[in-house]
Amino acid sequence: MNYTEALEYIHSVSWKGSRPGLSRITELCEKLGHPEDSLKFIHVGGTNGKGSTCRMLSCILESAGYRVGLYTSPFVERFNERIMLNNRDISDDDLASVTEYVKQFADTMEDAPTEFELITAIAFEYYRRKECDYVVLEVGLGGRLDSTNIIKSAVLSVITGIDLDHMAFLGDTTAKIAAEKAGIIKPGCPVLFGEGDDSAEEVIRKTAEERGSSYLRTDFSAIADISSDLTGTTFTFRGRPVKIGLHGLYQTRNTATVLTACDLLRDAGLAISEEAVDAGLAAARWMARFEILTENPLVIYDGAHNPQGISGAVENVRHYLTDKSADGKVLFLMGVMADKDYDKMIGMLAPLASSVYCVTPPNSRSLPAEGVAAEYESFGVTARAFDELTDGVNAACDAARDEKRPLVCLGSLYMYADVKHAVCAWGETAR
Repeated sequence: MNYTEALEYIHSVSWKGSRPGLSRITELCEKLGHPEDSLKFIHVGGTNGKGSTCRMLSCILESAGYRVGLYTSPFVERFNERIMLNNRDISDDDLASVTEYVKQFADTMEDAPTEFELITAIAFEYYRRKECDYVVLEVGLGGRLDSTNIIKSAVLSVITGIDLDHMAFLGDTTAKIAAEKAGIIKPGCPVLFGEGDDSAEEVIRKTAEERGSSYLRTDFSAIADISSDLTGTTFTFRGRPVKIGLHGLYQTRNTATVLTACDLLRDAGLAISEEAVDAGLAAARWMARFEILTENPLVIYDGAHNPQGISGAVENVRHYLTDKSADGKVLFLMGVMADKDYDKMIGMLAPLASSVYCVTPPNSRSLPAEGVAAEYESFGVTARAFDELTDGVNAACDAARDEKRPLVCLGSLYMYADVKHAVCAWGETAR
């Protein structure tokens, strides 16, 4: 099996669909000899901030001298991003080899695993072969019934925050969603909680108590002296100076959670020096998180795709971009999934929008561009729908150049690669 054949197998139609439950991943891992049992995990769930938190933790652990795996989803540009070793993508050859090995067991299952279950098993087997010291493991969806929750224990469970998202699967209140995400808390394994309302925290705290797990919440009030522009951010946390290269004010909160997690990991016996923390935070980069795609005109991509994420995007636009146009408004290029709370998201963005360029992300769950445009028009914002994503990007970039106004692309991670490539191609043509 070569790399192309491996991807074709992983993405084949027989694997499609989300079917919550642990029976299939359990059967597959049992056939593989439970590779996950030989690994130590830092398990990270939550509504937003999981990816950035995982990447910072992975970079810090690598800087501390550990051999570290990083498992995240979805990928935003290339599949191999999902399975990393020491913050480098799995090689094409390794992915092909491990997939071929796992396939022989998966193909014997009467109840075939889903795509995510298959990829999770591939990651476990890869990390076993590479003899990882620790694996930073991001939850895919929810927690309780997520494939990653087959692991029996964790050095630390982190729940970055709770907000309304994936309500059809997880519930229509933050308390119900918190109950699903609290499912990753293992008996006797410490848990760290980040952002969430009182009802969500009560669920997380009570679950930890019931399972005999120590509970700690990130103290966001200890963040002070924030200085942030598009070149980076400095602040203090509990009096400690911190510098990060990740953009976005919300990254100060993610970093506070990471710093608190490092304290808990030290308590668990990991050797993580302050120098390793500083080096890891400086090295951490994460695509599609208020990422600058081009500076002239200023085009930014933010993967915000639910109300909490959009709230962070609004915060960032107000902080970084309102002084870059005469009226303080920006251009948006937006595409969303139809199952998201898009009317609420658009209502939050509308006051900041000069005009909006609406596209349809390359996903079967996408809301057609016309629907996005109609929602913006209902808020009195000029919006244009485009049949082709590239046409929307070209028109938006033209407007950003002509109006000397920032362009922010958001609403879905699924369109990141196409938007990035289209912006680059526009830049080559516009020279």
